[in-house]
Amino acid sequence: MFLKNIGPAELLLLLVIVVLIFGVGKVGDLGGALGKSIREFRREVGAPHEETETEEDTDEAADE
Repeated sequence: MFLKNIGPAELLLLLVIVVLIFGVGKVGDLGGALGKSIREFRREVGAPHEETETEEDTDEAADE
């Protein structure tokens, strides 16, 4: 895989090119959005899912 050959110098060069293309502000916004997405994904994967009430559950509760 090509990622095994990428070192710190190549990563720095790639970062400089991205900053030149998009600008500092846009790169910061993209990083923030990516971090928020990762946090939300981890929260959803790790948290137990709430069961939504079905119509049957609602009907049974109304009968009681």
